[in-house]
Amino acid sequence: MSTTTARHQQTDPQAGATEGTEPPARPWTLVAGREIRVKLTDRNFLLSTLFTVGLIAAIFGIQAFFFNLSSAPEYRVAVTDPDAVAVVEQAGASMGADPFGGSTEEATVTAVQVEDEAAGRELVAAEEADVVLTREGGTWTVGADGDPPASLAGALQEAVRGQVMTDNAAAAGTTLGELMAGTEVAFVDYASADDSEGELVVFVAGLLFGMLFYVASLLFGLSIAQSVVEEKQSRIVEILTAAIPVRQLLAGKVLGNTALALGQMVLLVAVGLVGLSFTAYDAFLPMLAEPLLWYLPFFVAGFIALACIWAAAGAMASRSEDLQTTTMPLTLGLVVVYIVAQGLDGTWSVVGSYVPVMSTFLMPIRLLEGEALWWEPVLSLAVTLAFCWMTVRFGARLYRRALLQTQGRITFRQALSLGE
Repeated sequence: MSTTTARHQQTDPQAGATEGTEPPARPWTLVAGREIRVKLTDRNFLLSTLFTVGLIAAIFGIQAFFFNLSSAPEYRVAVTDPDAVAVVEQAGASMGADPFGGSTEEATVTAVQVEDEAAGRELVAAEEADVVLTREGGTWTVGADGDPPASLAGALQEAVRGQVMTDNAAAAGTTLGELMAGTEVAFVDYASADDSEGELVVFVAGLLFGMLFYVASLLFGLSIAQSVVEEKQSRIVEILTAAIPVRQLLAGKVLGNTALALGQMVLLVAVGLVGLSFTAYDAFLPMLAEPLLWYLPFFVAGFIALACIWAAAGAMASRSEDLQTTTMPLTLGLVVVYIVAQGLDGTWSVVGSYVPVMSTFLMPIRLLEGEALWWEPVLSLAVTLAFCWMTVRFGARLYRRALLQTQGRITFRQALSLGE
């Protein structure tokens, strides 16, 4: 054997493909590593991922921008009378009051004590105060450069009216409560009772959970099928199968793309959660923790269950042009599952949360809604894992039988009828 030939065998990337070289202990790790390296050096994959991350960041950035613009204003009122301090405090309380009960953060009103009205006017001119509240005799005056803020002026007017009525009631030997008895109006917020914001979060989370799984399964599944058919079309698969077992080749492709899909999904979710923390919906972050933790194993199990079928679909094609035909059943199946799952409600949603693949996004949503008992996600995940085991065996069987068939495109039935 020549020195050149020996050197070629030592540096051959397909270890075990030539004589004198032992195959690696775990060949699937080489295949998985190659799948990952190819994707991470693929410009289109990197650009699409960066574009998606940027889009998510931009959406939440816009939300955060408008949220900060609409944040609670702060008003400063210059006062010369001790009684005016109580009026300002009452105005601040009324601006932060929620007519449906509780309190809001609509505005903050602070009293700034000054010696006289002239000092207050100086603060207003220096933009260190918004208005000056003074009382001379029995008349209260609000001074400002131009028109005062409407909400502040209204709150001060109501506070002054309440203060004066309290003083008049005390002078008449009664109380303001007795005078105002029966004049209060109770407000009921039906939307609050239904928790409309919480329902919006659940609805959006359901869409995103389903969309993430659908897009990952479709993009990475097609990538697996494309990789298989390219190796088959170039006949390099004959060299690969001579070097490593077909099961190892399939396992490497599936696990490599699973790691990529999971990594991309975690990245997108992390960016979304960080962005959510800067919006008005940050209070819902704690309730998303448990559903997200359950979403990860459901995502992995569901993806692996479909990945082997995608690989088999690629093996049944002899040319890249055949992929549209061999992958059509999977593509349509994913679309149907996604659309049906989004339309389920009530009892049907409970049933769907135990259906493999569909449970990937329905069960986390039921957890988010607080409707699922502790054992339900465990049982649903067990069903999904059992389905994953069956589809892996089925997909691997199709893959092995169709991989080396180069006479043309074959169907699922033909692949099942072929010998090992």
